[in-house]
Amino acid sequence: MLVDQFSKKVFNLAYQFTGSYHEAQDLTQDIFVKLFHSLTKYEAGRNFSAWLTTLAKNHLIDEYRRTKWEKKNRDEFDDRILTASAGTSSPEERLLQNERQRILWGGLNQLPADIRMAVILKEIQGKSYEETASIIGVPEGTVKSRVNRGRLQLARILQKKKEHSDEM
Repeated sequence: MLVDQFSKKVFNLAYQFTGSYHEAQDLTQDIFVKLFHSLTKYEAGRNFSAWLTTLAKNHLIDEYRRTKWEKKNRDEFDDRILTASAGTSSPEERLLQNERQRILWGGLNQLPADIRMAVILKEIQGKSYEETASIIGVPEGTVKSRVNRGRLQLARILQKKKEHSDEM
């Protein structure tokens, strides 16, 4: 009932925020999942529409910050890789390195966001488990679990891509 009543309003807000129809659809779904988990925090008697709009706005801002942070760090990582390989390799080796990078980031983007974040911080940025746990705001054991699951999932994803490219 809430989705039927408010989905258009939430979608319009998300679309205005992103300018992308598909991103707005995904974010609208995310917002309603968040709404479902947050309903116990709603205080009866408050304006529900205003409360939902605030929840949606906060989610959109958080998502913007997260994706901006990921893009910035991915770009910095890409720059470090390119700079490190620029002076020591042939054009063919740099092209191969760029292709590997593209495949790696494609695989990372298929991981769930919480696992992807842990893998990027720990494996790509070289943070310790303790630093990663502090940044993400979860216990160190959770980070270890996410990184391990991320490694396994990424290996499967990359293996499938390799098998698919070998078939062609």
